[in-house]
Amino acid sequence: MPRIAILSTSVRTGRASHRVALHLERSIREAGHEADLIDLDELAFPLFSERLKFQEDPAPATVAFAERVRQADAVVFVTPEYNGSIPASVKNVVDLLVDEWRRKPVGIAAVSSGAFGGTQALMVLLTTLWKIKAWVSNTPLNVPKVKDQFNEEGVPADPDAWAKRTKGFLDDLLWCVEAVRRMAS
Repeated sequence: MPRIAILSTSVRTGRASHRVALHLERSIREAGHEADLIDLDELAFPLFSERLKFQEDPAPATVAFAERVRQADAVVFVTPEYNGSIPASVKNVVDLLVDEWRRKPVGIAAVSSGAFGGTQALMVLLTTLWKIKAWVSNTPLNVPKVKDQFNEEGVPADPDAWAKRTKGFLDDLLWCVEAVRRMAS
């Protein structure tokens, strides 16, 4: 059973992207997989000045975060789009790790309050993840007008439509997980 870590990356007051993270956590579990929701708002990481592997005395929460990413078969970034880009909290945790991202299957759920579903954030994060050699699934999950799409508990306004979109997103991510497993053996 694959373990999928979901990074809820917004640390902003009133964040709406966390709704999508909750939806994905529930969908992954309902599909029979293990979900590990990692909420960056709860972790409250400082701005890192050095990669984890070069830190002399890393904080226990930082080491625990890295281990959760290492143990995951795949990672889903749920990122809002802020001013045409990703929030600093996303870049902070991407840059914190090095080896943990290499060939790690990654899915991107890009979220916005507007009509374009975080497409600019998606492109920024995609470029960054390619650079560090993460294996990004070809199928993103774009969520436009997030507050109209999901309530605060992550329940979709149109369950059938979101079940279909989420299944396609997860199926492609799980295909990457299976490919990595086969290549490793």
